[in-house]
Amino acid sequence: MADNVALVGSSARVATAAIELSLSIDREAEKALREQYARQGYRTAAVDFGGELVPSINKIIERSVVAAKREGIIDGSHREEGAVAGAAHEAVSQIVSKAIGLNVGGKIAIARDEDHVSVAMFFRIGLLNLNEVAIGLGHRAI
Repeated sequence: MADNVALVGSSARVATAAIELSLSIDREAEKALREQYARQGYRTAAVDFGGELVPSINKIIERSVVAAKREGIIDGSHREEGAVAGAAHEAVSQIVSKAIGLNVGGKIAIARDEDHVSVAMFFRIGLLNLNEVAIGLGHRAI
């Protein structure tokens, strides 16, 4: 994480962790980042997604919650599942106008530090060989 992030609050630090993890190039880089964040006390998860955006929105949100539960970021309570689902919905909502009707693929990353959880999504948006990229980010306090 950038040195200047250490000077800001927990919500910004956990958002930075989620964004960096969503941008990891491959599984090895993802694993190294997750280990680094674990040493700092963060709980993290990452999962890929893809498909046509609109029909995939429910699956993207669902994958976020399932990954967070699987990796122990949340305990599976209604309150914690709702926090991750809300943050994931916020992240994907930021991209809808740019990608409606197009195919998307990318990585969802979830990071938690104490009562702060962030969901970052890195999107590759494509139509034929014309590609765009975007990042969506959502945060909730649990």
